[in-house]
Amino acid sequence: MLEGGCLCGAIRYRASGMPYDATSCHCNTCRRATGAPFVSWTSFRRDEFTVEKGQPVVYESSPGVERTFCGRCGTALTYRRTDQPDEIDVTIASLDDASAVAPADHTWTRHRLSWVVLRDALVCYPEARRRG
Repeated sequence: MLEGGCLCGAIRYRASGMPYDATSCHCNTCRRATGAPFVSWTSFRRDEFTVEKGQPVVYESSPGVERTFCGRCGTALTYRRTDQPDEIDVTIASLDDASAVAPADHTWTRHRLSWVVLRDALVCYPEARRRG
């Protein structure tokens, strides 16, 4: 079980399942949504993720993509594609124990900022990782 929430504590969530597909995304949209040079995400089955406290704000950042954040402090929390209703991505840094899940790769590195130097030896995908 992993728990997490926003900076101010207004939003708390719990994930009861195993995280999977952890990645650091360098796409323009993730950067703009968080104000960070890249964002690390991990996925959970949607039915294993529950908001326990508060109500995150939902923002459709592009057609078919919903991001949530705390309306009080602005912490980015989740990413969900409407064409993948059984999955939800959670910002690793919003986990209470962010060191519990480590990214396995980098995605959308063709959008990587020129001053971000990747020295972690993880696989880099120029765009989205291909599944299956």
